[in-house]
Amino acid sequence: MIIIYIVAWTILKYYSYVVVANVIISWLIAFNVLNTGNRFVYMVLDFTYRMTEPFLNRIRRFLPNLGALDISPIILLMLIWIIQMCMEYYIKPVL
Repeated sequence: MIIIYIVAWTILKYYSYVVVANVIISWLIAFNVLNTGNRFVYMVLDFTYRMTEPFLNRIRRFLPNLGALDISPIILLMLIWIIQMCMEYYIKPVL
């Protein structure tokens, strides 16, 4: 049981890193710091996009249109942190 807890905790931790990386890379591309013509940048952006967009699109369906401001990554990170806190509070003491 403890292995399932550790694996789930690790997956959530690394997924939050992927969400943050996606936000930072998209900002750098928007401000023309990074060029998507570079193959490595494109591969990293594509990886983070494919990993985060299914969840971000579900969150965006419930959010009002705020124009250029996209708060769905913040909400996704908050949900991940809430899940981690619940795991820490409810599951870890049982183990």
